[in-house]
Order: sequence, then structure tokens, then C-alpha cells
Amino acid sequence: MTREVRVAVFRPDDERMVDAVELLESLGAIPVPDPMLAVEPTGNVPGDGGSDTDDETNPDVVVLTSKTGVELLDDAGWGPGAAALACIGPRTAAAAHDAGWTVDLVPAEYSSSGLVAALEGGGSETRSAAAADVLADGVAGLRVEVARSDHGSDVLLDGLREAGADVHETVLYRLVSPEGSGQSTVMAAGGELDAVCFTSSLTVENFLDAAAERGVRDEAIAGLNRAVVGTIGEPTRETAESYGIRVDVVPEDATFEQLATAVVEASAPTYRD
Repeated sequence: MTREVRVAVFRPDDERMVDAVELLESLGAIPVPDPMLAVEPTGNVPGDGGSDTDDETNPDVVVLTSKTGVELLDDAGWGPGAAALACIGPRTAAAAHDAGWTVDLVPAEYSSSGLVAALEGGGSETRSAAAADVLADGVAGLRVEVARSDHGSDVLLDGLREAGADVHETVLYRLVSPEGSGQSTVMAAGGELDAVCFTSSLTVENFLDAAAERGVRDEAIAGLNRAVVGTIGEPTRETAESYGIRVDVVPEDATFEQLATAVVEASAPTYRD
């Protein structure tokens, strides 16, 4: 990298932010940590009446979409039982392994649409013999339990239902905007940011809400459009673009490491002879 760049990151104020700051520093960037999400556990677990149904029939497949969800379930003493366990990506799968659970399926594409495709027999990074057996004919007729946050993408539920699954959702936690966040919006408005890393549609929306509260929404959007904007996944890109924010980087793998690396490189590319 030819120069240091200021990169705003909006992860929750926990080990994810610590890891993000360390990664950006290792890439030679100056991190600007500004949490745009906070986790509020609901106390719900699959089968306890906290889902959208009173039918407590054991699921054939359980889908988990975040490390946070895995940790909340593990703390509650929950386990997948005999169900095949699908995780959206390697970070979620690693947390499930740490909890002592067998992960049966990880999609090749770490996204809601990638999960649907993998459950329907498409590309997968991990597919156990149990998953191959349970999903031999896809998810048609199977009971699929999706346990996640209150801001999960409709792409997952709609895709599974369209494939013929009996889908039930349990909201494990709510994602809210933490008090005191938003200093990065002022920096963006003042042209003090070189890049930002949006990790979900909600981080985009909370950033803009924080900017509006400070009276700098239009200026912050203009500042972002002078910087390098990176997003994880197409849904986040679409949300940003719907608000007039130009998106420069969407990594092929939906991981923060890939996002941060691509954003830093785009902000201050390494020139070689």
C-alpha cells in the first residue's frame, strides 16, 4: 500500500470490532471504528414457542446464519439434535464446531441465495453424508427451522418456501442502533474518510439515520461517493445504491476479511514495477 487510508467499519462493539480493527491495522490502514449495530437477545430458541408457529415437530434441517446466533443457542443449552445443520459460512460453521455440533452443510456462496441453492443440491463447500441423505430430493416436504436475527433476508425464507419446504423461523436476537454511534458520518461529510466497509443493509440504514440526526445526511452521502465504498453481498450493495451511494467493491466471498482487503487495496493500491 502506498499510503495510509482511513477506513470506517461498523461492526458490533464486541470481538468482531476488535478483529476488524486488528485486520485493518495489519493491512496498513487507519481503522475508524463506529459500531452501527448492537445485539439484543430475545431469549427464544427453536421449539420453545418463540418461533412463528406452535408446531414443535422436530425439524429435518436447521439453518443458522451467524456466529452470534450459534453462541446464543449454545449459551441456552440448545442443540440441533438429529436435524441436519446448515451454516451460512465458515465463521458460523466454526462457532458451531466450537459448540460441539456437527455441521452438515456450508454453501459455496456465503449468502441467503447460496444457502437455498446448496439445500437444493447446488454448490456447497461442506456436505456431509447425513446432509446428502436428508436432502437427496432437495427440501420439498421437509421441515426447515431458520434461527437468526430479526433483520434476516426474505430471500432465504422465500427461496425455501418456493422449493417446497415447510419453513419456520425463530428470531434469536434483535439488531438495534447503539447509542452514541455516528461520528463517522461527520467524518464522511467532511471528506475525512477514504473508505467504508458496510457489512449489511442495516449498517447502511443506521449510518444514514445517524447522519440525518446530525444534519449531515446529504453531505455524508456525497462524502461516501468521493471515497471507496465496500459492501458484503449484493443485497447490501442494492440497499446502498438505492440511497444514492456508489458501491466500488463487493468481494466474491462474503467475509469481512475479503471485504477489508479489497477496500484497502482499492483505496491505496499497491503499485509494482
